[in-house]
Amino acid sequence: MEYRIERDTIGEIKVPQDKYWGAQTQRSKENFKIGDEKMPIEIIRAFAQLKKAAAISNNKLGKLSDAKTAAITKACDEVLEGKFNDHFPLVVWQTGSGTQSNMNVNEVVARRGNELLKEQGSEEKIHPNDDINMSQSSNDTFPTAMHVAAYEDIYSRLLPALSQLKATLLNKEEAYMNIIKIGRTHLQDATPITLGQEISGWRAMLEKCEKMIKESAEHLLNLAIGGTAVGTGINADPRFGDMVAAQLGEQTGYSFVSSDNKYHALTSHDEIVYVHGALKGLAADLTKIANDVRWLASGPRSGIGEITIPANEPGSSIMPGKVNPTQSEALTMVAVQVFGNDGAIGFAASQGNFELNVYKPVIIYNFLQSVHLLADGMISFDVNCVEGLEPNVEVIEENVNRSLMLVTALNPYIGYEKAAEIAKLAFKEGTTLKEAAIKTGYVTEEQYDEWIVPSKMVNL
Repeated sequence: MEYRIERDTIGEIKVPQDKYWGAQTQRSKENFKIGDEKMPIEIIRAFAQLKKAAAISNNKLGKLSDAKTAAITKACDEVLEGKFNDHFPLVVWQTGSGTQSNMNVNEVVARRGNELLKEQGSEEKIHPNDDINMSQSSNDTFPTAMHVAAYEDIYSRLLPALSQLKATLLNKEEAYMNIIKIGRTHLQDATPITLGQEISGWRAMLEKCEKMIKESAEHLLNLAIGGTAVGTGINADPRFGDMVAAQLGEQTGYSFVSSDNKYHALTSHDEIVYVHGALKGLAADLTKIANDVRWLASGPRSGIGEITIPANEPGSSIMPGKVNPTQSEALTMVAVQVFGNDGAIGFAASQGNFELNVYKPVIIYNFLQSVHLLADGMISFDVNCVEGLEPNVEVIEENVNRSLMLVTALNPYIGYEKAAEIAKLAFKEGTTLKEAAIKTGYVTEEQYDEWIVPSKMVNL
């Protein structure tokens, strides 16, 4: 491998000749050989948007030449196109402010910008600190990139996946609204419900989660940019933060604003904790839905077996023909990871000391992982399970007819205690509810047939 010599304030260091990063990135790469978790590409993309917006804003403020601005803007666009993905090698486990990833972007954009200037015959030279990082500090750019990446991923990745699953559930809800089945509470038989009504509960969960995620995500539109090192905005024009936020809005289509209190924006990550709480709520509801599906599909002959799910792959290496609820299992494992991420994010966010929180990389890594896992998990669950979910009508009808909890409909006519006596008698003697009711003498056959009508018990 061929190398070139790069220099920073520490001294000289060898950098691979074919890489666009510089000395500070190389030092981080060598000093933090910890784990395999790389800084998410979404953060790099957010940084590219930010550096582009910063260059345009500094140009408008008269601080950056037109030639440099054009070169930086072009270089940032190329980063956004994915042309330099291999040039951002740093791991999550680095400085807690994310300084080294900020400099990684600064160095790559500066080197590419200088190539563009040279191609144009310009003698100007772009410096990663003085030009790309002008009016900025890692302390305000990294949390800004965190919010930009988080908001973008929620709207471009998570919410579309949620909408897809929600739409499928709505279709199933409407299709199965008149299929009467037995309800269950405490894992025990309860009064009747329709399969469509049961699925409507699942669909409503996703609607509520969608609303809570959108509401909480609005707090991510507040950006730390303009606060620089400690929130005072040292070395930045007082207008810079607002200008960058507005420019980011033009570039992304999102209504970003510069936070009205930068001291809060640098040291607190309560907005991300809040939004991830909504993601945890989604994970909790997805766990419930996935568990319901695998319970209802259990068996198929020795379990509940009221629905069937697609047989996507052999379920056992030893038992031929076995079909397992693998999509439910995958989705609930995703939820477990999200619950763990929530704990890590909450603890990391509590560690802000004085003017800076230095757990930023692990916070955003876990946040974005939750978004990605939930989005991918919902799509997989939808395509490979929910779309192929079908009722086993014969089993559903048999379970309704065998249920002792239909006796609840007799309460208004004979009272709770007599109705309970009928249910206990049927259970003890292994007879039908109708046979037990008539045997007690509390109701006639005609009364039973009139009062015990499952279709009248589901409130359609």
